[in-house]
Amino acid sequence: MHSEDSLPIGELARRTGVNPVTLRAWERRYGLLVPERTPKGHRLYSTLHIERVQAILQWLERGASVSQVRDLLENRDETSPRLEGDWQARCQQLIEAIADLAQRSLDQQLNQAMALYPASTLCEQLLLPLLERLEQRWRKHFDASLEQAFFHTWLRSKLGARVYHDNHSLEGPPVLLATTLDAPFDAQLWLCAWLLSSSGFAVEVLEQPVGCKQLLHAIARLAPRALVLHLGPRIDLQALAPLRDVTLMKLLGGASVFINEERLRRLELPALQLFETPQGALRLLQQSR
Repeated sequence: MHSEDSLPIGELARRTGVNPVTLRAWERRYGLLVPERTPKGHRLYSTLHIERVQAILQWLERGASVSQVRDLLENRDETSPRLEGDWQARCQQLIEAIADLAQRSLDQQLNQAMALYPASTLCEQLLLPLLERLEQRWRKHFDASLEQAFFHTWLRSKLGARVYHDNHSLEGPPVLLATTLDAPFDAQLWLCAWLLSSSGFAVEVLEQPVGCKQLLHAIARLAPRALVLHLGPRIDLQALAPLRDVTLMKLLGGASVFINEERLRRLELPALQLFETPQGALRLLQQSR
């Protein structure tokens, strides 16, 4: 007989931010979770499982690989365990696939990682470091433009498909994501969109820059819960001034945001928050729930 506080896998996913596919993989492949079962075989979880998932996430955020977590959880006497994350090897394998223009290999590698790790862990430990290494590589590599065109096309398709799929199961007002960066592809914007949608926030993405007047029209029509605006390296303060008339939560982000923090604060935009990474935007939105 199951207790009243038993949770189905969907509810556990909602409370922890870890999708059901990953929860099932942790159970089957690594024995990290042992749920109860209904007579029909459906998984049921307790509040202790929520604590277990949170402990797993803490180790993953510290850089441990998922295959190492069970031993780390069971050997609590070890004060300074050696973390054996495989992130550098994964990153190098992705770079090699990009260099070979090997779309199937890229798909397989990222699909495998997405099945084992939450989106926030993948962003922090794999995808953001990958983007940084690629940026360094493309400064001097003779095939930089080809690799960049191939990778950006693939990543846009991959993350866009994930966001589209997530949005179909999410309700409520969306988060509106927009950019001022005039570039064919804004990886940070799409990483942010994927991270938010995988964490339960419906999103609407404007991946091409629009003027502030058009942005106000979009806000009026979509009635979003928040605006996430990714700023390019050169911030036009005058162009942002019309946002003073918008009362909803505004998250401004990008690599140059905190360099220009004082100037941005002087705009006195209501409900203004600043972030530097996609994880930072997610944390701010989660705190506002």
